[in-house]
Amino acid sequence: MKAFRRQASDALGDKLNEQLKHDLDLQKRRAAMSEEELFSFAQFDAAQAERTGAPDYSYWRSTLRAFFHNKAAVFFLCLMVLTLLFTFIQPYLPDQKDPLLIHNNEYGIPLNNVPPGEEFWLGTNSIGQDLWARLWSGTRTSLFIGIAVTLVEAVVGIAVGVLWGYVRKLDFVLTELYNILDNIPQTLLLILLSLILKPGVNTIIFALSLTGWLGMARFIRNQIIIIRDRDYNLASRCLGSSTGRIITKNLLPYLVSVITMRMALAIPGAIGSEVFVTYIGIGIPVDTPSLGNLINTGRQVMTAAPLRYQLIFPVAVLAVITISFYIIGSAFADAADPKNHIN
Repeated sequence: MKAFRRQASDALGDKLNEQLKHDLDLQKRRAAMSEEELFSFAQFDAAQAERTGAPDYSYWRSTLRAFFHNKAAVFFLCLMVLTLLFTFIQPYLPDQKDPLLIHNNEYGIPLNNVPPGEEFWLGTNSIGQDLWARLWSGTRTSLFIGIAVTLVEAVVGIAVGVLWGYVRKLDFVLTELYNILDNIPQTLLLILLSLILKPGVNTIIFALSLTGWLGMARFIRNQIIIIRDRDYNLASRCLGSSTGRIITKNLLPYLVSVITMRMALAIPGAIGSEVFVTYIGIGIPVDTPSLGNLINTGRQVMTAAPLRYQLIFPVAVLAVITISFYIIGSAFADAADPKNHIN
């Protein structure tokens, strides 16, 4: 037992001696080094200094990843993309008929109300025009109206709404302007414009855009008022950031989700307004195919069971467009919501 303790004590003593020799050697080397060798500036990399311990994060990459995880939204997005593509390539496909051409038989009599078949895939209307060609031509017209009105609503509504909510000096003036324009009935405005201007696609777009931006402006204004006095906006103002920079960098990115949702709903809303004004007889002329004209024509013959296909087909296309835009817009708004992003 004593021999074992003696061996352990000797081993510990040897280790201590080695450590002391190592420390003495290190002190001698440091004493021999110059001040320049002992003290030198570390290399500084600005890009490396700004990097954090968190992984690389991209807002739009995260948004798209969350959106494409929604299978229903992806399905309706593919359906909507295919529908849009087909509306534009349909006239160039083989064996396509002119949507304005009246088809006659060998005796010169119009082929009125022919049911769907091999020659006319969706049948003909009451004057012998091919419903298949008119359906896709009308879809192109209605989508153009919906997208054009939505773009005007987005540009004007967002610009006015941001200034209305952020610039306090403009609040009174824009509030009074909103109260005046909002109290003008849109149907009455459409009737007056249809009497003053020539009925057509441009007239419908102008009439719907004239007051259509009011809802977007009011909505954006309310959202801006909620977030304009938060700490990061106050800090930006204290640091001297311009109003334009605060709006584009601090305010609008926070509203991407709600703006997307409003725009997605505005497209079918504008198409629905076109259908309504055509339904009451002040919309697009009958010789211009549109979903409104097709639905109005189908409504007139819906009491006859064999002719209900003239109403079913355009209503089905309108339903697909409306549901698709709603689901796509809702899913993208949820994916783009900053509250759902954790970086």
